[in-house]
Amino acid sequence: MHVCDSKFDKQKRWYLEAEKSTNTANHSTETAVLRVLSDILDALYRDHFTVLTLFDLTAAFDTVDYATLLRRLQTTYGITRTAQGWFSSYLHERKIFVRYRGTSSTPSLLLCGVRQGSVLGPILFLLYTADLLGLKLHPHLYADDTQIGGFCAPAEASYHQKRISTCVDRVSEWIQANRLQLNAAKTELLCMVCATSAQVSKTAALHIGSDTVQPVRCVRDLGMYSDSDVSMRTVVSRIRQTAFLLSDSFEAFRGLSATGY
Repeated sequence: MHVCDSKFDKQKRWYLEAEKSTNTANHSTETAVLRVLSDILDALYRDHFTVLTLFDLTAAFDTVDYATLLRRLQTTYGITRTAQGWFSSYLHERKIFVRYRGTSSTPSLLLCGVRQGSVLGPILFLLYTADLLGLKLHPHLYADDTQIGGFCAPAEASYHQKRISTCVDRVSEWIQANRLQLNAAKTELLCMVCATSAQVSKTAALHIGSDTVQPVRCVRDLGMYSDSDVSMRTVVSRIRQTAFLLSDSFEAFRGLSATGY
């Protein structure tokens, strides 16, 4: 099965390149973060109002619907007949159980979900969610991390916020229609503006159903901290804290070595 995973992975890379996915060869979380930061810095350099929305999907890989995935592979990517049957066989009749101290639970049939740790699982998830890249503004997908960015001149900030809100509503509707689950409580909104239009960020807010998402000063995007003022203050603070901890540990180790322990 791993051999089949790898073979499909090589054959379908061009699909993912066409969809501008970062889960491809020569791409990583670093290149994904650099792409987002590059877009943000370019917009701020032009004195534009910048909004970045980071969506949180609950158990994203575990809630992929098999019927929807197979239908999307057929209609969007032209995978039919024998190849579609292979995918159906790959997805269905999977079972899960828990083993603890030599004792195993009764196997249960999996009704949805793809394996995140496999070669094929993340690729199938990206193909499953690729429709989100058809949205306006600047969507970006990396595995189950979904982001939407937008930029505009300060004078157009009010209209741009409405566009962002409309786009977020469409994302939320799409997620529900495709049987995924959006965690609005963990969805974050980061507003970045130049000094001359700092007042804009105070009015920016998003509504997802009955939940209101307020702007935050810092977000963690694919392991990288981004501040609303693009100061890198949080990153520097984290590095300094880590350096102090390592320094203390080194001093403690050196003290033990000197005493012969």
